[in-house]
Amino acid sequence: MTSAPDLRGYLRTLDAETLADLLLEQAGRDPRLRHELELRAVAHGKVGPILDTLQRLLDAGTQADLTPLARRMADSDATGAELRRAIGLYARACAAHRPDPRELADWILDTQLERPGWPEINLADFAVALGDEGLQHLRAALDGKPSSGAARRLVEQIAEVTGDVDTLLAILAEQPPTPATTLRIVRLLRSAGRHGEAIAHAARTVVHPREGVLALRRAEFRRNPSPDTYRALRAAAEELNRWPAERAQALAQLAERDPAAAIPVYRLHVEELIELRDPDGYREAAQRLRELRALHKRADRVPEFGEYLAGLVETHKRKTRLLVEVRNARIAVPKQGPPRKATTVGA
Repeated sequence: MTSAPDLRGYLRTLDAETLADLLLEQAGRDPRLRHELELRAVAHGKVGPILDTLQRLLDAGTQADLTPLARRMADSDATGAELRRAIGLYARACAAHRPDPRELADWILDTQLERPGWPEINLADFAVALGDEGLQHLRAALDGKPSSGAARRLVEQIAEVTGDVDTLLAILAEQPPTPATTLRIVRLLRSAGRHGEAIAHAARTVVHPREGVLALRRAEFRRNPSPDTYRALRAAAEELNRWPAERAQALAQLAERDPAAAIPVYRLHVEELIELRDPDGYREAAQRLRELRALHKRADRVPEFGEYLAGLVETHKRKTRLLVEVRNARIAVPKQGPPRKATTVGA
């Protein structure tokens, strides 16, 4: 009987490159061997070079399925910037070769809810791989979870990814009414085309509650232009005009805290004052424009004010009394050129 060949002795005669090719070829046919080799590679080498290789392959548009290796790198002992990079590469690998959406959703839940100190995942990076099935699985799983900070952040991100404006507004409304939260709500409403609500919220929460009433009355009049809604609108405007000192004080406090954050609120306020369509409103709008110019200077955004003012003048070029008040406030009114697209004053 012929004895078996000495495979170990033979393999020792092979150079490292040939032996590596043989192992990789077999690993392509045997998932368990591939898994074992990947684990040994992670344990043997540093994370950085492996991430470099993953990135080069993804950048080159490889057709190979890199999600298993990328997942293991995200689950490795990497920390800090390397871990965040590994998560980003895993998201890219998942987008190229979508894994089971429910398994991916469970992995996200585990990392965010069960691993303290883990970086927050940007759910938008995984949205393509998750698809509707994965996002629904996430939402259903979070419905039964305690309302921890991590769970709330995931719910908020799901609302952002799916475009669920009402849920996102409800989440933001529960947060402390900081200028950042208020501006986020305003921008969200405006992006959804709900401009009247955006103006009302900014006025109600940041500038003065009576301005919120005025904005709401105006929205009601636009929906139902009747004598009753017009009288309610005028009454709100008259009441607001009796409180100029408080209104100016609230605006000044906001501007003092954060000039850049105050700019969009001032623009909304200018829009409201112009919409009053009376001399007092135009005069106060011009004063707010002076303050707005100073805000742009303090925020190092001087050129932006010129563009904003040009758009404002173009939009309201027929309101000659307004332009007079702007000039009286020592603001140089841009010359009106050929018709162009107006800049949104509340942007």
